[in-house]
Amino acid sequence: MWGSRIWALLLSLFPLTLSAQSMADQGQYLLQLANCYSCHTDTENDGPALAGGRRLETEFGIFWTPNITPDSETGIGHWSDEQFIAAVRHGRAPDGSYYFPAFPYPAYRNMEPGDILAIKAYLFSQAGVRQENRPHELNWYVKRWLMPVWTKLNELLSPDQEEQAASRGAYLVDTLGHCNECHTPRNRIGILDWGQRLRGNKDLSAPDISWTDSGIGQWSDDELVDLFRYGALPDGDYVADHMAEVVEYSTSKWSEDDLKAAISYIRTIQ
Repeated sequence: MWGSRIWALLLSLFPLTLSAQSMADQGQYLLQLANCYSCHTDTENDGPALAGGRRLETEFGIFWTPNITPDSETGIGHWSDEQFIAAVRHGRAPDGSYYFPAFPYPAYRNMEPGDILAIKAYLFSQAGVRQENRPHELNWYVKRWLMPVWTKLNELLSPDQEEQAASRGAYLVDTLGHCNECHTPRNRIGILDWGQRLRGNKDLSAPDISWTDSGIGQWSDDELVDLFRYGALPDGDYVADHMAEVVEYSTSKWSEDDLKAAISYIRTIQ
């Protein structure tokens, strides 16, 4: 009798287990689309996956990326779903303070909540890593209390959210892939110049990838596929530095349909 009850209980829980696993699998793919791994892992020094500690040098100072493993003390293991969504979409920490936009929440503000929670499900399915976050080393004028003002200005000067996520290709390039964060130039306070969208950012040595003659307007679909899949350039060379990591940890893992959607969308950006 007890055996049958236990078996019935296991059967009732089994669909939930499958659902949780399916959500984590979806989250793994979304994490690859958003390239979270290469920013939150100190790959140069063989650091533990997603435990932070990567050095990001910018004109505003040095940022150190945080631990996003589910360690409850040094990672995000104590975060609720609502706190995780607030961080990703709005740049808000659990204590209510704002993150610096070295974390590309201005692009992620268009992410679907379900996609965000799928990423959280994947992260929480991984082992927690105890690794303390390092404090940023920023220029004297870069203060966290200024971030609410910066965030509001950025929203006012950015395209409409619905326009940025109008298609799968737009969602991949502008939101999840956050390509503008590197390939679009910024003004003096770090806000993207949308009039020069994807025209390259000299400060980051990021090239022009707009669909123009000065960018990649003469590239064929096969050449774009080779870039995203293998990091290969039309002249026989290969991408290096950060873009090489984007290829290794992100675009090389995109599905065929997503790759086609991204390429079709890039062709519209002039």
